[in-house]
Amino acid sequence: MARRPRVRHSLTLPLAAALLPAAVLLPAAAPATATAATAATAAPSASSDDTTVIGGERLGVPGPQVSLGPGAPELPEDISSRAWIVADAETGEVLASHNAHRRLAPASTLKMLFANTLIPKFDADEVYTAEPEHFVGMGAGSSAVGIADHQTYTVEDLWHGVFLASGNDAVHALTAMNGGMEATVAELNERAADLQALDTHVVSPDGYDAEGQTSSAYDLTLIARDGLRNEDFRRYAATVRTEFPGGAPEEDEDGKPGEREPYQVQSTNRLLVGDRGLEPYEGVAGVKNGYTTNAGHTFTGVAERGDRVLLVTCMNPSEGDSLQVYRETAALFDWGFEAADHVEPVGELVPPLSEIEAAAREARVSDADGKGGSPVDGATAAGTDARPASVGTVLGVTGGALVLMAVAAYVFHRRHPLPAALQQLPERLRRSAPPR
Repeated sequence: MARRPRVRHSLTLPLAAALLPAAVLLPAAAPATATAATAATAAPSASSDDTTVIGGERLGVPGPQVSLGPGAPELPEDISSRAWIVADAETGEVLASHNAHRRLAPASTLKMLFANTLIPKFDADEVYTAEPEHFVGMGAGSSAVGIADHQTYTVEDLWHGVFLASGNDAVHALTAMNGGMEATVAELNERAADLQALDTHVVSPDGYDAEGQTSSAYDLTLIARDGLRNEDFRRYAATVRTEFPGGAPEEDEDGKPGEREPYQVQSTNRLLVGDRGLEPYEGVAGVKNGYTTNAGHTFTGVAERGDRVLLVTCMNPSEGDSLQVYRETAALFDWGFEAADHVEPVGELVPPLSEIEAAAREARVSDADGKGGSPVDGATAAGTDARPASVGTVLGVTGGALVLMAVAAYVFHRRHPLPAALQQLPERLRRSAPPR
């Protein structure tokens, strides 16, 4: 009888063993020279705890940051997460934060960066064949969706494994398709740099604990926001349950291979599906949860109420059980939806460098062609009523180049609100799933 392929069984919750030391802080970046063009958002700089600050100086200040206006509710009490952030997904305004740039182990929320980077590279119906060597580096105790050696899967199957089951085996399969671990890690770090996720350093693309692997509440929110601009990313993140191809087929009575039996995989995002004592959150549409011994529980979520879409990230609550990260996220969502029109932003989520540079080129071409005048008019001069995005400052950029980048950021936000495509989510994806 032929050898039956090994099957990596799926787990109900993402788990990983902590075999390596805690994450090490990365070197802080040198501060850039500020000019009047920086307006509300400062250039990347080093904060007092050696973390890189971008998106606003207050985001680098330890502790809760919020500017309550008349009628604004107080921040929810008993939020124990070591770092958290509440942001408007469309405008990028940060409504409140706590240790936004604190570098922490991200666990499987890092899979958002993996998906952000690789989803555009492969067609959903492309076929992958699992080989044992693709999984040699998988950490002990990793969460898995159940990929079987020598069996075939579509890329869409694998992304369901990544998002719903938080499957490290699905990440390793896609990593093999992408040219291997070294190439993929390098690509993820390059993507993080382009997104200006300067607190993020990837060592293991599945989020498994590794020395030096860090991210922050700010970066995870930034990554999620950019990812949600991609239709496939949104669809996978909002999927409640699906069928996943089974492993080795049983032989029939004639000794011939039978059909592979699929099995159901349900999202491990408890704000999407609910759990005992926890109702699904109304309007939630993703994004990604995580857990390792080193990172604790981490979660980035997106939810819509009325015409507003919010992003919330919570990292490593110090109190409660495995559902505490969802309770705290829900409390911050509730606060954000009530407070959004009654607070002054404490910072903002910056756009990717590549898109700022593209907007700068567009602005130069438009100005050279004499079409519509300069985008600076009424938008970037200090003291005007119009509020520029002013998020295009980059390490080492000064003087006139800094002004140009600020102009480009304004143009970018004016023409490309993020993530506008989120408003196109099918109604069935916007609705919360019933508890299982």
